[in-house]
Amino acid sequence: MSLKESLERFKKQQEKCQTTLSSIASTKAAAAPRPAPAAARAPPPAVKFSNDTERLQHINSIRKGPVGAQIKRVIDLLLETRQAFTPEQINEACYVDANANKAVFDSLRNNPKVYYDGRRFSYKSKHNVMDKNQLRSLIRKYPEGIAVIDLKDAYPNVMDDLQALKAAGDIWLLSNFDSQEDIAYPNDPRLPAMNVDDELKVLFRSIELPRDMIDIEKELQKNGMKPATDTAKRRALAQSQGIPNKAKPKKKKHEISKRTKLTNAHLPELFSRP
Repeated sequence: MSLKESLERFKKQQEKCQTTLSSIASTKAAAAPRPAPAAARAPPPAVKFSNDTERLQHINSIRKGPVGAQIKRVIDLLLETRQAFTPEQINEACYVDANANKAVFDSLRNNPKVYYDGRRFSYKSKHNVMDKNQLRSLIRKYPEGIAVIDLKDAYPNVMDDLQALKAAGDIWLLSNFDSQEDIAYPNDPRLPAMNVDDELKVLFRSIELPRDMIDIEKELQKNGMKPATDTAKRRALAQSQGIPNKAKPKKKKHEISKRTKLTNAHLPELFSRP
């Protein structure tokens, strides 16, 4: 066999092998499973932008409002909750930023209705009593009477306790004729009981009282007694604030005229003891 024939034969064998290999490769490719298409990614959640414009405007109006109005918001918060708040907690609760407003901070710190311990603010009532027993003890320290309006903010249910003390006979609650404000007087059972002559009772009840509460206060002062009220000061304050005096509703049966005599007959409980 010549060399040329040998080369031709080798070339044909190479082509045959190449064809076989290509056929095998194509068969494998067809049999192989196609990969599943990748799952489509979920789109990222849409960014939600705050649309609380009305609330932000409300906060801004509070912080730009008068100092007095901001102080009132804080005092109302302290009175209602009876808790101590830091300036940051006050800002969260009622949007008054005391740290950013020196005038508000100083006014709060010096307000007679607010107690500041150097870190937190809390409500400060005129009389530091917390329950009925302390309330009874306080009233007993004022034999000349104590105005109920000065007790109203002592603690949340103080008015209920006043009525309970009255029902138990521990105190008297009498109305101020001029201002219609109640005065609490002690009825201390520790005091010895005494008998009052009937003639003295009649004399007491027949005493004519001045019509104006200011005149009654003057008479008390003349006799060395301190009035529980200051009508002149109250009227001046009301007039400066444009508050009209509260008039007592008129009733035909009890209408007061120039001929009417005001006496102590409305205080029968003072002589109800045997």
